[in-house]
Amino acid sequence: MPAVAALAAPSARAPFERTTIERREPGPHDVVIDIAFAGICHSDIHTARDEWGAAHYPLVVGHEIAGIVSAVGSEVTRFAVGDHAGVGCFVDSCRECENCLAGVEQYCLKGMRGTYNAPLPEGHPEGAYTQGGYSRQIVVDEGYTLRIPGSIPLDKAAPLLCAGITLYSPLRHWGAGPGKKVAIIGMGGLGHMGVKLAAALGAEVTVLGHSLSKQEDGLRFGATRYLSTADPETFRELRRSQDLIISTVSAPSDLDRILSLLRRDGALVNVGLPEEPIGISPFSLAGQRLSVSGSMIGGIRETQEMLDFCAEHGVTPEIELVTADEVDAAWDRVVASDVRYRFVIDAATI
Repeated sequence: MPAVAALAAPSARAPFERTTIERREPGPHDVVIDIAFAGICHSDIHTARDEWGAAHYPLVVGHEIAGIVSAVGSEVTRFAVGDHAGVGCFVDSCRECENCLAGVEQYCLKGMRGTYNAPLPEGHPEGAYTQGGYSRQIVVDEGYTLRIPGSIPLDKAAPLLCAGITLYSPLRHWGAGPGKKVAIIGMGGLGHMGVKLAAALGAEVTVLGHSLSKQEDGLRFGATRYLSTADPETFRELRRSQDLIISTVSAPSDLDRILSLLRRDGALVNVGLPEEPIGISPFSLAGQRLSVSGSMIGGIRETQEMLDFCAEHGVTPEIELVTADEVDAAWDRVVASDVRYRFVIDAATI
């Protein structure tokens, strides 16, 4: 079993440590990817700092992985050595339930296997739990590996595999496109991708931020308006005008007030995950036949569709490259919302 250099969290609050982890020898259907870049997602931080519970240490996080194929198993048909490839938020699922068969493996009824911190079968050669992309190499079944189009630089491809698909999936599912008005709440790592993708899909995009500090960026990314939720005039101006609102924020929000911005049959979709339960008055929904929903990443088929769409339309995230030695500081900056808009680790420095 090859030993691979990695950055591991030894405990919930300890700094990263350089270490090695075991990767399995590739089986017949496996793809070996030499990792070039790994995006930093807030989920990495929540998990490694044990804020969501059940973290297993030492833990290597990272589920925005982009690199180059260095070996393939004997029965692999979709990838060859030298291809650009990526791995997103999960590396396996049951493959049998109705959701897996429908291509929405992220909703696997038996539970998808996350790229990190997910239990592996007993006796698995890589250990007890999956280890993620803050490392130099990963081995993944080809059915859970993504093809990265050559026109997308690998450093900018990495965040598409979580931040990109997390916004693309609800935009497509709820029909964002020409003639539709879409509002994005929050313009961080997720939200800025929502603005770019919704605009590329042809929707009229409004950004709702707690301040106007990112207004210039929002308009440059394709929004037609950037308004502050702290300004009461925003809610008068947009009342009953939006078809779809996607909230990317994890902070508590006045959802009844936000619902007042939706047209009849409009939808509010949460991709941010507030820790506390959300409260909504049934009257806010009944008056215009509104719906509130949630969405989680996307399946393999839809993630590949998203990558191809981004290549066709020139949609890429705004990134800041960091070295392995800068990851602890980068995490602190993510928590402080001090990044525009996604940190990406240069895996060559691990």
